[in-house]
Amino acid sequence: MSISRADFADPRLAAFLQAHLDDMEPTAPPESRHALDLDALQRPGVRLWVAADAEGILGTAALSAIDPRHEELKSMRTAPHARGRGVARGLLAHVLADARARGVERVSLETGSMAFFAPAHALYASAGFEPCGPFGSYRDDPLSTFMTLTLTP
Repeated sequence: MSISRADFADPRLAAFLQAHLDDMEPTAPPESRHALDLDALQRPGVRLWVAADAEGILGTAALSAIDPRHEELKSMRTAPHARGRGVARGLLAHVLADARARGVERVSLETGSMAFFAPAHALYASAGFEPCGPFGSYRDDPLSTFMTLTLTP
């Protein structure tokens, strides 16, 4: 598996990201879904990585700037056929290393609170993320779980 910055011209990426949005649709009403679409992932201040192998795209992860020392983890998704193979763990380690190298002091995330998201909660907790309150423009929402990680150099 290799991890590289996203090639937004790759039509496979657009399809992969749309599948992510489609996966999120039944989990919550629109106001409680916060996944970024293809256009939003191309905005300044957002960095998207893709994990791939000979099979194609295995996963994605992004960081979005909240302020100069605080970023949000976005668009974490592993292809269904690749789940359980360490794709998400590898992507998470990669983006956290990137954030550390750029002097980011904290990475936070929002994910769903339903059972569908239990594997994500376990992954983030195993990486040291801890529960926190809403951050940035988020508000309390029973369908959201908020977590944060203080990075050490």
